[in-house]
This record gives sequence, structure tokens and C-alpha cells, in this order.
Amino acid sequence: MRNRKGVEELDHSYFVGWGTLALINAGLAQGKNRTALNWFLLSLFLGPFATFMLLFAKKR
Repeated sequence: MRNRKGVEELDHSYFVGWGTLALINAGLAQGKNRTALNWFLLSLFLGPFATFMLLFAKKR
């Protein structure tokens, strides 16, 4: 999106959604007895792919 001066602005909702997904993945990982912090950090890089990996991971 461009402002009045023609400079590109970032859409912050994308970053908020990605961060929210990472928090959800951390909670999901904790429910499967896995390290929430590791999965949170992994989710920041992999996003929805980490969610699918967690959905099919077996509970420890």
C-alpha cells in the first residue's frame, strides 16, 4: 500500500497473523508434550508448514 507521498508501507496484519500462528503452534506442541519454545521459533520460519507437521506428530 502506498501513502500520499508514494512510499511503500508494510501491511502489519501479515506479521500479526504469522506471530499468532506461531503462538498457536507453541500451544499445540505443548499439548503433545513437545518443547513449545522450539516449535514457536520453528513456526516463525515455517509458518503453516510447522502447523501441518504438528498436526501429524504423535504425542510423546
